[in-house]
Amino acid sequence: MTWPWLVSYFFGGIFAANAIPHLVSGTMGRAFQTPFAKPSGIGLSSSTVNVIWGFFNAAVGYLLIAHVGIFDARATSHILAFALGALLISLFAARHFGHFHGGNAPSRP
Repeated sequence: MTWPWLVSYFFGGIFAANAIPHLVSGTMGRAFQTPFAKPSGIGLSSSTVNVIWGFFNAAVGYLLIAHVGIFDARATSHILAFALGALLISLFAARHFGHFHGGNAPSRP
């Protein structure tokens, strides 16, 4: 195993986790933020754009996991790299999009 594999699995986790909210929102027929909205990442994109963007993210995640190195789900380092990427993008998304969807309501004094 080499460190570039772990970097690939880390980014694979990022893309795989990022696919989830876009695919879910899109298949539910709901608009959601994408990089293609105006303003980027803040405005809403259609449900169709979200499905396409989510599918693209899932495909890139798959390619980074399945076609770089030899991903072993029993190898702790492989799973940790993937999980760390997924966790970090998920925390970022929760903080960023929570401002738009009520997930990060300001605390009351």
